[in-house]
Amino acid sequence: MWPEPEYTDVTDLRGPLIVVRGVSGVGWDEYAHVRLDSGEERGGLVLEVDRDLAVVQVFEGTDAMTRRSVRVAFTGSPLKIPVGDGWLGRVCDGRGRPRDGGPPVLGAADAPVGGAPLNPTRRSPPAEPVLTGISAIDALTTLVRGQKIAIFSAPGLPHLELAAQIGAQASAGGEPFCVVFAAMGVTHADAATVRDTLEERSAAGELTLLLNLADDPVIERVLTPRLALTIAENLAFTGGRHVLVVLADMTSYCEALREVSVARGEIPARRAYPGYLYSDLASLYERCGRIRDRAGSITVLPVLTMPAGDMTHPVPDLTGYITEGQIVLAPDVDVRPPIDVLASLSRLMRAAVTPAHMDLAAQILAALARARQARELAELIGASALSETDRRFIDFELSFRHRVLAQRPGESRALEETMDRAWQALSTLPRSELTMIDSAELDARLPKEDERGGTR
Repeated sequence: MWPEPEYTDVTDLRGPLIVVRGVSGVGWDEYAHVRLDSGEERGGLVLEVDRDLAVVQVFEGTDAMTRRSVRVAFTGSPLKIPVGDGWLGRVCDGRGRPRDGGPPVLGAADAPVGGAPLNPTRRSPPAEPVLTGISAIDALTTLVRGQKIAIFSAPGLPHLELAAQIGAQASAGGEPFCVVFAAMGVTHADAATVRDTLEERSAAGELTLLLNLADDPVIERVLTPRLALTIAENLAFTGGRHVLVVLADMTSYCEALREVSVARGEIPARRAYPGYLYSDLASLYERCGRIRDRAGSITVLPVLTMPAGDMTHPVPDLTGYITEGQIVLAPDVDVRPPIDVLASLSRLMRAAVTPAHMDLAAQILAALARARQARELAELIGASALSETDRRFIDFELSFRHRVLAQRPGESRALEETMDRAWQALSTLPRSELTMIDSAELDARLPKEDERGGTR
C-alpha cells in the first residue's frame, strides 16, 4: 500500500538526488517511495534532513523526472529486505530483484539493509580455514573463517575470474557453507562469465548472486554490498552456516559513493573521494566475523582494482588499513593466476593452520625472497658467476611457480595435494638451507643428503 502522506514540493533535482521541502517527522536513512505522474515507482533513501528539507537518493536515478511530476512518501523505517534461505540458489540485481526469471525472494523475517558492524564484545577470534582450492592462497595466504582479506589487482588482470573461481571452489571442511557473491559495475560479458563459473554452486543451493551491471543505475552500487552482507548475516548467525562474501569490485562501489558525494556538494578529500570513505568502508568490512556461542561465520573477500596499479590510491590504501591481509595480483608474474606471493599476506593465517604448515609457508617465502635476490645479482654479474646455492634457489623459484602457483581456471586442489607440490619444489634446495622446518618433518618429507650436498 502506498504510504501517506505524500509530498509534492520538490525544490531541486541533482543527479541521483531530489530535495523535498515541507517534510515533517522524517529521519536519516529512511526509505522513501518516489512516484512519477506516469505511474512509475522508484525507491530512495534519505541522506540528509535539515529542518523541513529532506535530501533523497533515488536508486534508479532522476531521469525523466521533473520537479512537478514527482510525489514522495516516506515509510518511517529504513530499507528492509526479507532474509532467510530463500536467497540461496537465486540470481538477483543489485537491489535484490530477480534476474533469474523466478519470483521475488520471500523470507520469514525482514532485516534492515544498513546493518551494523559486529559488537566487539560479542566477537570470537577468527579460526579454522576457508579452503579455496587455489594452491597459492591455501599454502601461503590462507583464508580464516571470520577474516576480512582483500584481493588487490592492477587493471587488466583476471581478478574477477579469480574471485569467481574462489566462490565456486571454497569450502569449510565439510561444515555447512555458502557463498554470497556481489558483483558491482560489471559488463554483461563478465556477468555471464561469473554466472557460468558459479552455476554448479548455485544449482546446489549454496550461492546467492547479486549482479549490478555497468549500465544499471550507479546509485544501486551503493546499496549492493549492504544487501549482500545483510543476506549473509542471516545465513550465518541464524542459519548456522559459514558464509564467504565476495565483493567485486569495491573500486566501482567507491566511485559510486564519490558520485553521490559530488551531487550532494560535499567538500572532497583525496582524489575527490568523500572524507568519510574510510569509515564507510569500515562499516562494510567490519560486518564480518564470528559471534560467541553461535555457529556460523562471515568471511569477507573484497576485490578491488588499483588505478594504474597504484597501491597508494585511496581505495586500496584505506582498505589495507581495515582488512587483515591482502592477496596481490601483479602484471610481472608470468603464471595464472598472477599472484605475487611476496607482496601477499594473511595476518590471521596462524589461527587456521598447523605449526608444520606455518613453518613450511615461512620457509617457502624466505626461499622465494632469496631467489629474487639471486636473480637481481645475476643481472649485475651474470648467471655464470653465481654460486651453486644461488642457482639452486633460482631453480626452486621456477619449480615453485610451475608446480604450485600455476593453476588452470576451474582446477581445484585439495590441501594435501598443494602441500605435496610445495614439498616437491623445496626438494630442489639443499637440506642445509631449510632451517625453518623441524628436522623430523624434513626426515619424513625429503630424502637424505650425501656428504657432497646431493640426495640419496
